[in-house]
Amino acid sequence: MAGDALDPAALAAVRAHVAAARRVCVLTGAGMSAESGIPTFRDALTGLWAKFDPAELASEEGFRAQPQRVWDWYAERRVGMRASQPNAGHVALAAFGRRRPGVLSVVTQNVDDLHQRAGWPDTIRLHGDILANCWLEPCPRGRACDPAHAAAGRPPRCTDCGNLVRPGVVWFGEMLPEGAIDAAERAARACDVMLVVGTSGAVWPAAGLAATARRAAAQVAIVNPHPSEIDDGAHWVLRGTAAGVLPALLDTLD
Repeated sequence: MAGDALDPAALAAVRAHVAAARRVCVLTGAGMSAESGIPTFRDALTGLWAKFDPAELASEEGFRAQPQRVWDWYAERRVGMRASQPNAGHVALAAFGRRRPGVLSVVTQNVDDLHQRAGWPDTIRLHGDILANCWLEPCPRGRACDPAHAAAGRPPRCTDCGNLVRPGVVWFGEMLPEGAIDAAERAARACDVMLVVGTSGAVWPAAGLAATARRAAAQVAIVNPHPSEIDDGAHWVLRGTAAGVLPALLDTLD
């Protein structure tokens, strides 16, 4: 396993495994988006928002108690995400996937759309999409109304039944989308190489995907400038950023 600095020999070894792999699964976390200027969840709790507990801004209970406050916080985060751009790591992943059809699966804990804008629309999103809206509750009348047609407000609401619109993200205490976690686990079990990029390894069940891949005989490599909670479970630890390491790891591989 590599030490505390990016080891050229380790980089070359992981690159060789990726070059030979039939299936590669990449799990990305907040560190990857942070390189594009998107603050991590807790780093976004600054200024006016610093006085709030995260659960007040990212839970159903918090939203029901203060819907305008929560809506405004997400609206502010959306502005920043729309202004951000994919970094070299996003671009390198998407370009590799296009050169190797059927090889790459990308699983992300991030709620932005940077992987998609970089050119990888099939990204598996474990924690939802901050730029999407959904209804807080199922329609009491059983209708399939589009949240886009809700009456304007902070937050918008249905003019018929009063149902509130909420951001399409996974909040504290909520289950991950069943289809997303199932797809992520299938990708982890099927891969020959798993890259875990820019995640602390502290959020489950996403953090367990690396162990799932390793149990299925995959090589596991961590790409992170900082230690993570799952470093000891990896074959390789590449101490560097996504934007720095992924192009060196993936560019020119066919």
